[in-house]
Amino acid sequence: MDLLVCRHVAREHLGLLSSSLERFQLKFQYVDLHENQVQVSMDPYRGLIVLGGPQSANDPLAFVNQEIQLIEQALRKDKPILGICLGSQLLAKALGAPVYANAQREIGWFPVTATQAAADDALLGDLRHEIVFHWHQETFDLPAGAAWLAYSEACRHQAFRYNRAWGLQFHLEVTPEMITTWCAEDEACGDASELDRPIDPKHRETEMRALAERVFDRWAKQVLLS
Repeated sequence: MDLLVCRHVAREHLGLLSSSLERFQLKFQYVDLHENQVQVSMDPYRGLIVLGGPQSANDPLAFVNQEIQLIEQALRKDKPILGICLGSQLLAKALGAPVYANAQREIGWFPVTATQAAADDALLGDLRHEIVFHWHQETFDLPAGAAWLAYSEACRHQAFRYNRAWGLQFHLEVTPEMITTWCAEDEACGDASELDRPIDPKHRETEMRALAERVFDRWAKQVLLS
């Protein structure tokens, strides 16, 4: 198996990311450590994906510690890592950075802007200013030694890279169906019905698919190099 995928709730799955993995013939295995405490090692895998979820990286839960240990294993072995939302927060924490409440919730379609350091990044090199989907209320400090890649008006640290590990606070993987499901259910960061304006699940659908394909295809190529 090529990739281990840490999933934290069924509705937050690989989404558009699975298309890139299939395109590059990368096989993946989901593990739901929040439901089943099984022993897992990074040894058999070429890379690690840690998805989002309603939990917090600061929750005193066994699976949180276990996933941080998996991230640390992958970091030591220089295996490609992709952390999305909660996954990016767990990656930051594994690198010694604090995770804490953001000044405000960020739920819906908002722009992110690339930093100067992103210009030569292997994943986000052509990102300038894009409207993408967000669903979070926590953030993190930039880990020591990491490259800061993107920010938004409401959240300074939207993306970073540490060696071959990338953390994305925003959601490029979401499909309209995933967004519809999230909006129908309460999340740790609030009920979508409480927002100032409703969320259109199909907003920028074409642009999102194209951006997701570019970014995730590039990450898949990183796995092939490992």
